[in-house]
Amino acid sequence: MTSPVPPPEPLPAEAVDSHCHLDLIGRPVPGILAEARAAGITRVVTIGVDLPTSRWAAGCAAEHAGVRAAVAIHPNETARAAASAAGRAAVLAEIAALAEQPQVRAVGETGLDYYRDSAPPEVQREWFRAHIDIAKRAGKALVIHDREAHEDVLRILDADGPPEHVIFHCFSGDAAMAKRCADAGYLMSFAGNVTFSSAQQLRDAVAAAPVELILVETDAPFLTPVPFRGRPNSPAMAAHTLRAVAEVKQVDVAELCAAVTAAAERAFGPWPR
Repeated sequence: MTSPVPPPEPLPAEAVDSHCHLDLIGRPVPGILAEARAAGITRVVTIGVDLPTSRWAAGCAAEHAGVRAAVAIHPNETARAAASAAGRAAVLAEIAALAEQPQVRAVGETGLDYYRDSAPPEVQREWFRAHIDIAKRAGKALVIHDREAHEDVLRILDADGPPEHVIFHCFSGDAAMAKRCADAGYLMSFAGNVTFSSAQQLRDAVAAAPVELILVETDAPFLTPVPFRGRPNSPAMAAHTLRAVAEVKQVDVAELCAAVTAAAERAFGPWPR
């Protein structure tokens, strides 16, 4: 049995975990949120990856003041989500309906994943375009999963026209990619893998990203930051990632807390702590 991860040192100011999967952590949500608040992470965004988890995320956000939701069909789930055009339309209609709920602040995670072969690229691209349209119609942010698909993601965003707020979840590009995203005004959300010894490319991307376009996330229960890599992740652990990003950016931790909180509120709107 894995021993509990010790709580991080509290941050000097409040911050936001911009991307987590509260339904997968395996513990009661109130306790997870209390731990996060003790670390200075006062608000979180929980993410759907298919219809059941999107419904769950919307319900969780309705129940807990410090939580907001994102809803979508993950690119790796697109081939399983519907077997026909009519089925696809029905699934997307429910995602669109969920996206209209006030506690749902984003459409995602959607995008392209060319690392895994869970769905053909052309199927992923079709669903991605549909999610972009839903986000624009709902006036909600777009949360992008981009794995080994940078060029196609950027091309589709440019061709279809992005919504007002675009977030690259678990940013995986290099410094050049970060500059391209910054030029477009896209937010870049950095996860615990930025702390890994093998992740110099990600730290170079952090260095290149303007501080006002940076978010911090856990992707909990995945990607636990150093020094607890390999252990279960939770929103409180965003404090470790935030300190690592502040070190790379050579900014005060409290200053970065204020910046990521402001960026989150621009993208997701204000919500109670």
